Formats: sequence, structure tokens, C-alpha cells
Amino acid sequence: MATDIKDAVHAFDAAAVMRLLPARPRLLALGEPTHGEDTLLDLRNELFRQLVEQEGYRTIAIESDCMMGLVVDDYVTSGKGSLDSAMEHGFSHGWGASAANRELVRWMRAHNEGRPASERLRFAGFDGPLEITAAASPRQALTGLHDYLSTWVDADLLPCTAETLDRLLGADGRWTEPAAMMDPSQSVGQSAEAGRLRLLADDLVALLDAQTPHLITATSREDLDRARLYGRTSTGLLRYHHWMADTSPARMTRLCALRDLMMSHNLLAVTARGPALVHAQNSHLQREKSSMHMWQGRVEWWSAGALVSARLGEEYAFVATALGTIRHQGVDTPPPDTLEGLLYELPDDRYVIDAPRLTTALGDTLPEPRVSPWFGYASYDPAHLADSDGIVFVKDVPQS
Repeated sequence: MATDIKDAVHAFDAAAVMRLLPARPRLLALGEPTHGEDTLLDLRNELFRQLVEQEGYRTIAIESDCMMGLVVDDYVTSGKGSLDSAMEHGFSHGWGASAANRELVRWMRAHNEGRPASERLRFAGFDGPLEITAAASPRQALTGLHDYLSTWVDADLLPCTAETLDRLLGADGRWTEPAAMMDPSQSVGQSAEAGRLRLLADDLVALLDAQTPHLITATSREDLDRARLYGRTSTGLLRYHHWMADTSPARMTRLCALRDLMMSHNLLAVTARGPALVHAQNSHLQREKSSMHMWQGRVEWWSAGALVSARLGEEYAFVATALGTIRHQGVDTPPPDTLEGLLYELPDDRYVIDAPRLTTALGDTLPEPRVSPWFGYASYDPAHLADSDGIVFVKDVPQS
């Protein structure tokens, strides 16, 4: 078995990953099949360090709140705050408790110490400020954008005052009501106030764009980029809240698609600064449509990776991660007729797999899809081989 695929299998390091690709991609995507395992995050950290040292990469983006990520970026670039504060306030989804994430942030800050701005590493969250169960109030993003514009643009051009925004936003709890995900009637997303805010957000973003020649000279590039993030997040959140209040059968399809659309916009903004590594669940980064079985049935939508790939072409590369076991979660030795089972027979712990060569070696018969025994782990679909640039295989994932 191993002899048949030996030409497709290489020891894991950044050089092996880059050899899979025709040129250095502007965005290199490393997927993972499950969240919360430091073994996989340690592998991500190792890859990023090598990409920084060998390939000139300067930014890492992870599947975390884009607004909260600003706290981490401020810390790693300028030392603002503390490591403890960055971990507590700079990550969503509980990722700040991860030892591997803490080591990433510590290393980035140490690397940046004493370096000029052009050589500093950057951190970005690229997810929207939302969970599958709720979405944030648009207050932080809207007021941040308004504050920036009111500082640098003639007040007569602003479509509203800060007081008007505050009145229309109301209490933040109205926006974050957890019952709204299952009961659209509990959402304020299609209220008169929300509709007015969507128009104002659109006008504020248009004003930001229209004043770019002035703003790019009057303010720093960092401040302008942050204002653009506020604008993307404002319009994205308000759009998401609008469809949370929808009662049509397409509701969850729209919500899943809007989340990945926000992700894709953030990733494209990250790549404007230079080559970047992005790390997230495989399904957010793959080129194929993503899918999920929810309470209303199967939902399908285009992933952030598919959207970015459509824009960047060969400047986007996707390397999925597949794994053998997560025994502490009940994921035991994979069946031999699956792709994971085939790779599990290899002797070492980690490999980089050339997906096109593996496809050729397998011939017309693809392995069977592995049935996941645990809801938190999504096995690699062999049908996706043709649209993956490579696979990182991790044989065993011990408990963190």
C-alpha cells in the first residue's frame, strides 16, 4: 500500500508544502478537521514560523472574531497591553485558553521586538463577530467607523450624528438575544431601527471610500485599514441580523453563506498587506461548497475559501488536514478502506501529501468516506482531492 503512494508522501515542513505549489501563494490556507486540539495548533505554529523565516510571510489569520483580533494585533505589533490581556480579550470561541495560541502570540511579540514596522508580524481574526447561536451588536463597528470619519471628514458630509446611531442601536442585548437563532420573531434585524442603520452604514462606508485620497494622506495606513474593517463588519453584521429575522426556508442557507462572505472579505483585506497564512476548519477554506445537517435539513453554501479562490486564482492555495485518531473523543483507528486508514499505515506521525499525485496513484477507485463517530470532527472527503493542493496528515492527536 505505502509503496503505491510513496511518490505522493513527504515529511512535514514548510518547504514540502511550498513544493506542492507552482509559486508562493498570496494566501496559503491550512485547514483542520476539528477545533480545540493543541497538537494541530502546534503544527500550525511550526508552519507559520517556517513560512516567516523561509518565505517572507508576515501575517497569520485564524478563525476568530475580527474585532477582537485587533487586541492581539496591537499587542504583537506594539506591545500594547499584556500577553494575559491579549489572550483574554483578543480571541472568540474560547480560543484564548489554548496553550498553543498563547505560544503563537508570545512568539510573534518576541519576534517583533525592535523590528521596524515593515518587518513586523501581524495577527488577524477573520471570522465575523458572531457564533452559530448568536451575533454581536453592530455598535462597536458602527461607532468606530463614525468616530474615525468624524475626526477626518467635514461634519456636513456625515449622514448622521453619533447620538442618532446610539438611539437607533438601543440596548445591545436586543441584538444578542440568544433565542433569535431558533425563533426569528425574537430578532430585531428587520425592525425599523435596523433598516435605518443598514442605510446609514452603507452611507458611512460610501463616504469612507469617497474620501480615500484624502484619508490615505491625512491618517495612517493602519487607521484607514481599521476603519475599513469597521465598515465591512458594520454592513456584514446588519445584513446578518436582517436575515436572522427571516422566516423563509432559505434562512439558514443565507446565514451560513453570509458568515463565510464576511470571512472572505476579511481574508482579501489581509492579503492586501502581503502573503498570509490562514488557519480554520477545512470546510471554511475548501474550494467546494460546504454543507451541514441542521434542524431544518441539509444546508449548502460557498465557503470563504471558494470565494477567495475565485478572486485570487493560483494565488490561493488550500492544504487540508486529515487525521488518524482522537482517542479521547472516541475517534479510533480509521477503517482501512478510508483515506485516513490508507495514510494511517504509514510509519511516521506527520506527512505532507501531494493531492494530485495521490489522486493519480489511487486511480479510478477512491477510498470510502470515513464516518465520523464524533460530531466535533469532520473527516476528509476523498471526493475533494481534485480541488485540494495538498493534505497534511497527522496520525494521532493526543489530549491537549
